[in-house]
Amino acid sequence: MVNTVPVQQLQVGMFVHLDLGWMHHPFPLSSFRISSPEQIETIRGLGLETVRWVPERSVLDQPPAAAGAGDSAVPVGTPPATETQAPESPQEAAARARQEALAAQRSSLLKLERQYAEATAALREATQIARDKPEQARRDAEALSRALVDKLLVKGEMCIRLLSGSAGERAAAHGLNVAVIALLMGRSFGLEEDAMLDLGVGSLMHDVGKLELPDRVRHFEEGFTGAETKAYREHVAHGVTIGRRMGLSAGALAVLAQHHEHADGSGFPLHLGGDRMSFAARVVALVNRYDNLCNPATLAQAMTPHEALSTLFTQGRNRYDATALNAFIRMMGVYPAGSVVQLTDDRYGMVMAVNSSRPLKPRLLVYDPGQPRDEALYLDLETVPDLGIRRSLNPSKLPPQALAYLAPRQRLSYFFEPLPPAPDEEARG
Repeated sequence: MVNTVPVQQLQVGMFVHLDLGWMHHPFPLSSFRISSPEQIETIRGLGLETVRWVPERSVLDQPPAAAGAGDSAVPVGTPPATETQAPESPQEAAARARQEALAAQRSSLLKLERQYAEATAALREATQIARDKPEQARRDAEALSRALVDKLLVKGEMCIRLLSGSAGERAAAHGLNVAVIALLMGRSFGLEEDAMLDLGVGSLMHDVGKLELPDRVRHFEEGFTGAETKAYREHVAHGVTIGRRMGLSAGALAVLAQHHEHADGSGFPLHLGGDRMSFAARVVALVNRYDNLCNPATLAQAMTPHEALSTLFTQGRNRYDATALNAFIRMMGVYPAGSVVQLTDDRYGMVMAVNSSRPLKPRLLVYDPGQPRDEALYLDLETVPDLGIRRSLNPSKLPPQALAYLAPRQRLSYFFEPLPPAPDEEARG
């Protein structure tokens, strides 16, 4: 049961829903149990008159005095009046639990895809106005970076989640993918908040200089002539110029200036070594390369996430900062989200989410011809100790039925997702 309550009557222990876009409040989730008076004050400052709350998921000493207009206060733990019903059979209880789990899975994915779409739209707008309205573009980019960082500055673990929706406009999707993974890396290194914000702005806007390039040279191709390669590489200088007009911080500008430099000095435009690159630039250079391998301009050249990770490990050990590369591999997992795999029981699956603390135990969509794809629950390998991943596969090696069922994405879109608390943690609030 969901009721509404005036914000002035909020209490610690209430489980609430905030009906706001994710960029318009500082909490990692829009639905959560209030754990402190400070959270109540933050909610009251959002401009809402009432919020929705769920009595059955709340832990209160006293129920609120009154609910919102048209609702009545319901004491916590008091179920709605119902007719006497026969006890559920084990089969009915299992079916109900499965439906609830499936609904929660769908709701979580839809929420993340809405957040991703909102963020790509904001990034696209900030990029498009960067030349004509540079100061507004900076404010928009900083606001988006702040929204992303606020979602990460929480206790608990985060996982990298593969999205199933359209990646949208490529440039914005690329910028957001790089920002999401770079910020997760920054979080793993314990960067201070200001450094995280600079990393966010720099990674979001790292390719802004491509606005000054003709379409045909905005994305590097192996067959480029010398003149085309020179023109493509000029996007770095153009980006620094635009970034200065925007008034970006020195930390963010360093990312724009150095995101194609390499630790061994083989990058461009200045052939800097790793000791002359900022830490944020070393991170973005690595993540930028990974996303370009997975999501190239020419889809036929795309690598699987597992192939891209292997390429970076084998070919990039000198090219990229060793500390950043090792942390990146640990965070992405042996089988990054989007990888197609075969399990030790011979079933096929696609990795949907990776928790960096348990990289060999991701969550999978598993091919099951007896279960409709839209009713398939993700398999969490952490809950199945005797089951593991045997190997990664190129999607072209899948049987036709498994390929159609798993439907690997042509372009990969990533977002981060807070891991839910363990049941005993939630009970403690």
